[in-house]
Amino acid sequence: MRPLPVSPTSDGARLGARLRAARKAHGYTLDQLATAAGLTKGFVSRVERDETSLSVASLITLCQVMSINPGSLFTAPDVDLIRRDTAPAINLGGTGVSEKLMTPRGQPRVQLVHTTAEPGATGGPDLYTINCDIEVVYILKGSIDVVFADRRERLAAGDALTMRGGEPHTWENPSSSRAAEIVWVLLPAPWSGSA
Repeated sequence: MRPLPVSPTSDGARLGARLRAARKAHGYTLDQLATAAGLTKGFVSRVERDETSLSVASLITLCQVMSINPGSLFTAPDVDLIRRDTAPAINLGGTGVSEKLMTPRGQPRVQLVHTTAEPGATGGPDLYTINCDIEVVYILKGSIDVVFADRRERLAAGDALTMRGGEPHTWENPSSSRAAEIVWVLLPAPWSGSA
């Protein structure tokens, strides 16, 4: 039986880019890393640009110089892409709103919610708190009033407000004709994201 020919795939790990990122994270110049590994600067540069491959021995040497595990260069990055059009709709209790969860369900470190608030929309008549350490409100379009026990803050497109998650507040879109688009960032995520 003849062996099957092996052909590289174009969708493999970008080893060069990951080596470059590791080198920069460790504060090495190309010359410093190459010298410490006993390789030429030009060779390491070509490897980082994925223009040439390197032996397993050279890879291990580079990783030893940077004190990283060679396997970490082949691990897929932990990336989750959520597009607004397909993000899950959620209901946080406001009226006149459309809300989308823009972070993965169950992500414990951060929660991002995109809200479209129709004219006159509100977070509710009563002040409420969020079970998180930090709450950030960023206005993409239109404006909203964030209402506290002792004051009201008007936020317009491009404005951001940061507060303790336990700060009692509510909000409303004061416009009678214009919707507002809002991004809420909650750290850490206050709930599991189940609708």
